[in-house]
Amino acid sequence: MTKIAVLKETAAGETRVAASPETVKKFIGLGAEVAVEKGAGENASVSDADYKEAGASVGAKAAALKGADIILGVQGPDPKALKGMAKGAWIVAGLDPFGQRKRVDAYAKLGVEALAMEFMPRITRAQSMDILSSQSNLSGYKAVIECASTYGKAFPMMMTAAGRIDAARCFVMGVGVAGLQAIATARRLGAQVSATDVRPETAEQIESLGAKPVFDDDLASDGEGGYAKELTKEQQAKQAELVTSHISKQDIVITTALIPGRPAPKLISDAQIKSMKAGSVIFDLAVAQGGNVAGSKPDELVVKHGVKIIGFSNTPAHLAADASALFSRNLYNFLSAYWDKDADKPVLPDDDEVTIGIRLTKDGKVVNERLTEK
Repeated sequence: MTKIAVLKETAAGETRVAASPETVKKFIGLGAEVAVEKGAGENASVSDADYKEAGASVGAKAAALKGADIILGVQGPDPKALKGMAKGAWIVAGLDPFGQRKRVDAYAKLGVEALAMEFMPRITRAQSMDILSSQSNLSGYKAVIECASTYGKAFPMMMTAAGRIDAARCFVMGVGVAGLQAIATARRLGAQVSATDVRPETAEQIESLGAKPVFDDDLASDGEGGYAKELTKEQQAKQAELVTSHISKQDIVITTALIPGRPAPKLISDAQIKSMKAGSVIFDLAVAQGGNVAGSKPDELVVKHGVKIIGFSNTPAHLAADASALFSRNLYNFLSAYWDKDADKPVLPDDDEVTIGIRLTKDGKVVNERLTEK
């Protein structure tokens, strides 16, 4: 019988958990044994009793890890804390391979098979396994809610006996999963929304949500895996000119641009911030990766030229219950898709596109081309 261990997260500010009572039941239904570290779900509003009721055993970390074949995590567990697991155990989590390369090397030395869920290929059959999409969706929503809370005015237009209140103007920069959800949420709150991206094909998506596209076709930058490529210097200059002419009229700006394995591109300069009205709000969703906005700091409110700049180092963790539920389903959807009933465990074919994408280590070596290419 395959044993799955669910550990309590130890990273600062991490409130999510990698399994829910729902997915525990489903794993047990596959024939697995599930062991949960005591208190693993408490920050996500999941009690130890909830896990027990779902059929899991709950106890100390050592008991959960003893003989574990698969270890589930939101973030990668400390290699030094992994004692007693089965030989060749899998670690299935968000492993931050570029930012935590030493940890990946340590996993290799331990002989575990580390599977980085954020490296999941963006292909149709893997959509339900994609942790970046599920968590980014919530991040886009949360960014708008935080802006609404920080902004000193109402979002929708209001007609009152004392006069009219104009709708807030919200500008979303980057139309990926987070950006699209930010557009939709801001529209629901009644804001007048516009959005930009370096990919012209996103204009239709922007318009479908009732927002105004703001971009130049010359900025087209088609990337791989659902991401845009980094802009050239000429394209960056055009983008800056485009943003400068638009941003001064905005009350709310949300930036979402990320490039895997690279620092976040700078989208908003100090001069552009200065052009905005006092009391405006910018939410930098990329602040943990260096930030899209000049002067933004993780988990700090920064005020520059009267403009409030905010951003969280871990935005999904501010919606722990829902974020955990979706993350847990991503992990279950992945493992169940490869579950071999005869072997009583998941089996990853070496030539499978998903395997090649997410497998970081195997047989004591780092094997992922994205980490080994020179």
